[in-house]
Amino acid sequence: MFVVTGATGNVGRTLVSILAASGTAVTAVSRGRRPVAVPDGVRHHRADLEEPESLGPALAGADAMFLLVEGAGANLDGPEILRVATAAGVKRVVLQSSQAVGTRPASASHAPLHAIEEHVRRSGLGWTILRPGGFASNALAWAEAVRSRRTVAAPFGDVGLPVVDPDDIAGVAAVALHGGHDGRTYVLTGPALSTPRRRAADLAAALGAPIRFVEQSPDEARRQMLGFMPPPVVEGTLAILGTPTDIEQRISPDVTEVLGRPPRPFAEWAARNIDAFR
Repeated sequence: MFVVTGATGNVGRTLVSILAASGTAVTAVSRGRRPVAVPDGVRHHRADLEEPESLGPALAGADAMFLLVEGAGANLDGPEILRVATAAGVKRVVLQSSQAVGTRPASASHAPLHAIEEHVRRSGLGWTILRPGGFASNALAWAEAVRSRRTVAAPFGDVGLPVVDPDDIAGVAAVALHGGHDGRTYVLTGPALSTPRRRAADLAAALGAPIRFVEQSPDEARRQMLGFMPPPVVEGTLAILGTPTDIEQRISPDVTEVLGRPPRPFAEWAARNIDAFR
């Protein structure tokens, strides 16, 4: 049996569906109080990673756990989460981390994730670490503006990053949970560089209607992002968006290596999720 934390998120939701469709027993874990729809045969358990003992009942009898660390993991006790998992009999952890842990190891915004990676490596469990770059699904932040004004506003309009489809992250996680990838760290990206301006055009093509792109100044973007991100995360994110390193712009082969097919482009994600923008 596999346990998926963050089971209602962009990656977790798809991962639960992939595992359930393969006939794998799955427990979906989330902390919210709202009703959660899960595939037939999937058990749902409410738990909060900030209260590691709450994971115990969900992990009982589990062979492997997908560990999603939200909000950069600043408030999590990684060793205690892993102690609870080990006590429950878990043998393998697949951790969703971030590419920036490797590319910007000194960044305050990703220091907690870096620490959790180290705890996972030293846990004595089998482990695989996934380091995705920027998510294609971050474009959902534009959905209301596209619906109401047919406008996308973003900084650094012509700076490209190889954004990754969350479904590809879920696909890699599903493979890693089954074993054979222990001790590996995978960087997960899309198949090509994609600029904010290009993503707006891809959304317009999927929508069948023009979308106006408005380039924000870094300060405008900062003020907006501070409404839902801690300041260190805002600064770390803006640094990646505006001045990515060569490694951050590199197309990683890891999705292809694990899944045996190329990663999906942003345009495919846009077509699949266009109802959110109508």
